[in-house]
Amino acid sequence: MRALLQRVSRASVTVEGKIIGQTGAGLMILACAMRGDDEATAEKLAARISKLRIFRDDAGKMNRSVTDVGGGCLVVSQFTLAADNSSGNRPGFSAAAAPEDGKRLYEHFAQALRNLGLPVETGAFGADMAVELVNDGPVTIWLDTEAPR
Repeated sequence: MRALLQRVSRASVTVEGKIIGQTGAGLMILACAMRGDDEATAEKLAARISKLRIFRDDAGKMNRSVTDVGGGCLVVSQFTLAADNSSGNRPGFSAAAAPEDGKRLYEHFAQALRNLGLPVETGAFGADMAVELVNDGPVTIWLDTEAPR
């Protein structure tokens, strides 16, 4: 599974003019299930994110996790994280999980974060979404549960 994390002051996702998910200070997480991923993969990624120390401590160092700071998460499905740009000018997405698997794993990932005590809101899988965020730092981190395919 792949995720692109952004430490945010706030973030929201809108579908058809209506905000369907939002968070204040915390993480904006773009998530992509890859071929071969399973529920254990989603849980592993959620656990790693919950412990990742990318928030400032009292000394201003990135030494606290989203859990430590009481932050929230906005999770948005993003199959384009599976893009293969190794040849040509049009990326391929064959490394992404099939849509039915991707949706199941995306939902499982969001629930795994909730099970770790994090407040989580989500986008709508497969929808055309407008995402807004204020990146804090900016801090943007790429995570992959396995080496790039």
